[in-house]
Amino acid sequence: MTAAVTAALAIPGYVRGAGNTRFGRLPGSSPLTLMAQAADAALDAARLARAEVDGVLCGYATTLPHLMLADRFCEFASLQPAYAHGMAGGGATGGLMAMLAHDLVRAGRCRNVLVVAGENRLSGQSRDQSVQTLAQVGEPEIEVPNGASVPAYYALLASRYLHEVGLDADALSDFAVLMRRHAAAHPDAHLRDPLSLQAARQARPIASPLRLSDCCPISDGAVALVVSAEPGTGTPVRIAGAGQAHRHQHLGALDDVMRSGASDAAGRALAEAGCALADIDYLAIYDSFTITLVMLLEEIGIAPRGQAVARLRAGDFDADGALPLNTHGGLLAFGHSGVAGGLMHLAEAARQLAGRAGARQLPQPRKRALFHADGGVLSSHVSLILETA
Repeated sequence: MTAAVTAALAIPGYVRGAGNTRFGRLPGSSPLTLMAQAADAALDAARLARAEVDGVLCGYATTLPHLMLADRFCEFASLQPAYAHGMAGGGATGGLMAMLAHDLVRAGRCRNVLVVAGENRLSGQSRDQSVQTLAQVGEPEIEVPNGASVPAYYALLASRYLHEVGLDADALSDFAVLMRRHAAAHPDAHLRDPLSLQAARQARPIASPLRLSDCCPISDGAVALVVSAEPGTGTPVRIAGAGQAHRHQHLGALDDVMRSGASDAAGRALAEAGCALADIDYLAIYDSFTITLVMLLEEIGIAPRGQAVARLRAGDFDADGALPLNTHGGLLAFGHSGVAGGLMHLAEAARQLAGRAGARQLPQPRKRALFHADGGVLSSHVSLILETA
C-alpha cells in the first residue's frame, strides 16, 4: 500500500449534517420533492452549498422505481456531482450508503457525499400495491406463491424466538410503548399519541403472535445526511467503524434464527473502531417490528438471550438510562418510509452525539453510538460506530 493511499484511508468520514421531512401522510408529495426537502435541510445543517457536493448516494423508492434514480434526483435538485449512484439493500440501505460514503471520503474519491432517501410510500401507492411490493422479499417459488407477507415472515421469526427463550407475545409490547414514548418528543414523528401497555397488548392481531402495535406504520417522508472529509462546525461526529454481514436472503435459508448475521456485522464494526460493546452509550437499532428490535439487541450482545425486555423494564433504554435507544421513536413510532426509515436512526444518533437534538437532547452527553440495520427478513446487515471526535 502506498503512502498516499495509507494517508487517504486515515481521513475519517464525518457526519457533518442531517435533515429530514415530517413523517406520516403527506398528500401531494413525491419521492423527489421529499428527498429534495431533506437534502436542503442536511446541506443547511452542514453549511455547504450545492456546488460543494461531489458525491450523491440515493436509496431506492418503491413508488418511483426509476432505473437511474440518483441521476434523476441530481437533475431535480440541481446537483452535478462527480460520483453518484443508487443503492438497494432493503432496510439496511441507509446504513450501507453511509458506509460507502465513509469509504469514498477515506479513499479521497469525494469530499462531501450527500446520502439521501425518501418516498411517498403511504400516499403514493395503495395498500395492495404496498403488500405486493414488500412480499417480494420472499422466496419466489414457495414463499411468495403461498401468500406470505412481510409481517408473516417476522411472525414466524417471533414464534420461534418466543419458543426458544420461553416468553409470550406480551413481552414484545413493552418496546412498542417505549418507541411511542420517545416519538412523542419529536415533532416530525408519524405516531405521537401515547400508547399504554394495555392498549398495545389488546391491539388487533396482524400475523400471530404479532399485533398491530408490534408493526411499524407505513409513512411518507425523507432523510438525508452529509458525510464529509471535514467535520464542519460544532461537535465533530465521525464514523469510526463499519461492518456488514450477508448470510442469507430468504427466511427458508436461515438455518439458525438466533444467528442471522447481526453479530458478525457488529463485531466487524467494533473491531474497526477499536472499541467494545461496553464503550457504547447510545443505540440506534432497526425496529421494523418489535421482534426485529428484540432479536437484534440480543444477537448483537446488548442483552443476553431472552433478556432484552428485562433491560427495558429496568429503564436502561430510556432517555435517561444507561443505553438510550432510538430516541426519535424508531420505525415503530417515528415511521417507516422505505430506506429513509432506517436512515433516520443514523440521523438521530448523529444529532444526539453532536448535541443537535433540540428538545430530545439527552441529559447526559453521549460519546459513542452503535447503529445497526437489517434488510429483508434479517437478511442484509450493516453496523456503524459513530463517535465524537
